[in-house]
Amino acid sequence: MGFLFESFQHAISLILSFDREVFDTVWTSLYTSTVAILLAAAVGVPFGTFLGLGRFPGKRAALTLLNTLMALPTVVVGLVLFGLFSRQGPLGSWGFLFTPMAMIAGQMVLATPIVANYTVAAVAGADPRIMTTALTLGASRLRAMRQLLVETRFGIVAAIVAGFGRVIAEVGVAMMLGGNIRGYTRTMTTAIALETSKGEFAFGLALGIVLLAVALVVNLFLNLLQQR
Repeated sequence: MGFLFESFQHAISLILSFDREVFDTVWTSLYTSTVAILLAAAVGVPFGTFLGLGRFPGKRAALTLLNTLMALPTVVVGLVLFGLFSRQGPLGSWGFLFTPMAMIAGQMVLATPIVANYTVAAVAGADPRIMTTALTLGASRLRAMRQLLVETRFGIVAAIVAGFGRVIAEVGVAMMLGGNIRGYTRTMTTAIALETSKGEFAFGLALGIVLLAVALVVNLFLNLLQQR
């Protein structure tokens, strides 16, 4: 118990003293996850809206595939993108491997199905009279869809928050595509794994506390949105 108590004290001290390495790592995590979720929203929200409103052959299969992609293992995403971004891969000339851009790409792949699926649920559960009324008043279909998204905005934001919660805590993509480079691609999750293996338990614990705080804020915000 003494070891845990001393480690906890040291971890709190690192956080309260704004230890540079701790907060550089936190910044890298927040930056890559935020950019990834914004890109995922740019793809997932329109796609989810299309699936939620559209009626076409194969819709059920598309929804089943989307549900399957939500459980996509992070190491599989990392493996596929590693092959694409490696020097021998088709995108090797871009020089993305072991950069924040590669991590963002991997996290975007993980988050997009989540954002799209939540958007489908929000749009499909909306009052159908919203679209009907807008179209009756002379609005174009695109404008009517925009109005629908405004009315379901809490569900859409919940989709984005859920996606962010998924990528901020993942480790496989960040490790495989970022390389865990100190001060460059090291995230909270990869740093926790590395520092703990080196015996720097207090440092890993400090990052774990920050990560739990971020997860708590995300979940509180998500619960608040779901109650609306």
